[in-house]
Amino acid sequence: MTTAPSPTLHTDYDLSHTNTMALACTAQQVVTLSQESELDAFMASNDADKLPLFVLSGGSNVLLPSHLAATVLRPQMRGIHVIARGADYVDIEVMAGENWHELVVYTVNQGWYGLENLALIPGLVGASPVQNIGAYGVQLEDTVQYVRAYHLETRTWHTFSKAECEFSYRDSRFKQAPNTWLISRVGFRLHTDPTRVCANYGDVQQTAHTYAKQSGRDSVHAIDVMHAVIDIRQQKLPDPKVLANCGSFFQNPIITKAQFTELQADYPSIVGYPMPNDTVKVAAGWLIEHAGLKGSGVAPILTHTKQALVLTNHAPYQATQHDVAIAQQYIADTIYDKFAITLAREPVWVCADASIGHTEHAL
Repeated sequence: MTTAPSPTLHTDYDLSHTNTMALACTAQQVVTLSQESELDAFMASNDADKLPLFVLSGGSNVLLPSHLAATVLRPQMRGIHVIARGADYVDIEVMAGENWHELVVYTVNQGWYGLENLALIPGLVGASPVQNIGAYGVQLEDTVQYVRAYHLETRTWHTFSKAECEFSYRDSRFKQAPNTWLISRVGFRLHTDPTRVCANYGDVQQTAHTYAKQSGRDSVHAIDVMHAVIDIRQQKLPDPKVLANCGSFFQNPIITKAQFTELQADYPSIVGYPMPNDTVKVAAGWLIEHAGLKGSGVAPILTHTKQALVLTNHAPYQATQHDVAIAQQYIADTIYDKFAITLAREPVWVCADASIGHTEHAL
């Protein structure tokens, strides 16, 4: 008789080292999953009914409470498998616990292209479809074929096609129903033409051409784009392993075209991008910087000196979610007082009972 697989289970577990913001957090129970069958076995037990469930991937886009009265499910399944090959493509299936950046480097080195613009984005593969991660003209949905996920409420497995994932800008069906799905694997179709690249962004284009010339190539290859993106991100964004942060903290607000025109009269250098319905997306980083808050905040939570959109934690493993709330409120109030624009938070706010808090209820 084969013994059913058992996941690793811990009680009163310290999660401060498993969220990139390095906030102090203790979870009542943590379950680490190394294979899908372990989830089936755990959910079939009575343990799954005692506490609310919360899925924690790489911890790069979450703000955790000091105490999380929940069972935290950590999908750590590993593996990269080739499913099919064609004349100009390769289909791969990647398990949720694989490191995203390491996947990008691995695929480019294998001669499989399409993910190079997404290099150095923190987190694990399982979380990537939730946010539909994107950078420098490329989004995850450009290469995804399917997502396999477990529905926590009904305890059933589902495989979603790209269309069924309902991807949009930084959004998906998984983000719209937070803490409902546990993603276990993602299927990608990558191409094999190294010259088929997206390098239209100024910084990427210039840096990628420099790498190409150094390698003796007349045209930019995917590996040049990957190295360019890594260089740019390292220059602008802090490494969470060195300075705790959870990436871009504030969303770019969308205001009416009329309000943007009024602001332009007082601030000619304000950065905005036209949007549908006579609206404009304003660069939140510009607002924060021109409000004099770059490198500022409420200690120990401060905006980054090189990228004002990023909040950094200068008391790792000691600062709490409440410290973040105070700094967030201070920055948002300052921006509203100066520009009459409301800033919204990007990372997921997790409440003590594992429910997801809304932006307007941060404090």
